[in-house]
Amino acid sequence: MAVTETSTAPGGQAEQGFSRSIMISGIRCTLTYVVLPFIAPWIGLAPGVGPVIGLVIGVVASAANLFSIRRFWRADHRWKIQATCLHVGVLILLAILMVLDIQQLAG
Repeated sequence: MAVTETSTAPGGQAEQGFSRSIMISGIRCTLTYVVLPFIAPWIGLAPGVGPVIGLVIGVVASAANLFSIRRFWRADHRWKIQATCLHVGVLILLAILMVLDIQQLAG
């Protein structure tokens, strides 16, 4: 009898965490590059709101990526190295965006 991987299996939880963390990072990028620069002025959001929202979502997205890496390694998932490389790339991009947000708030 073959055992299938379900959402309650460690590998399934790792994959769910991966999807969630990538989704949060995608939402952050969508807000940063589409919603805040183009749509926010139309609905009357103050100019300084964007970097603050970006920082908050960046911290949440970074934490989600780190938790996802941890889950992949704890589950000894077969894609743990590839997932870790992708997450590290996303974390680097998030860090760059967060530095830019901090510079925008300071400047």
